[in-house]
Amino acid sequence: MEYKEDIIRIRFPKDKDLNEQELRELEEAAKRPIIFSEDAPELSDEQYAQMAALARKRNAKKNKPVIALRVSPDTLRKAKATGKGYTGFLSRLLDNAIKDPELVMKSLQKGR
Repeated sequence: MEYKEDIIRIRFPKDKDLNEQELRELEEAAKRPIIFSEDAPELSDEQYAQMAALARKRNAKKNKPVIALRVSPDTLRKAKATGKGYTGFLSRLLDNAIKDPELVMKSLQKGR
């Protein structure tokens, strides 16, 4: 199995466009051969497979199921007022609230 193409990634700064010189340097670097050394040896296919398995395991822990949830318009307005990323804020808020037994009991009572 070949995993090398699955692992190689190039990341660019999100807040910066590359200028012509940087683009040329990147294109030239892509043409150069990879030179392995004692400090940076080539990984075996088995090592790449292990790395890919670890990455899948790590990513599986990050994945959160998507749910539909009804909230009051006021609650949604307040959440959106926290700014960009309000859904992550709501997720963390629920994570914290569910760990608080008193808040859980209070929320289980109907009519509140």
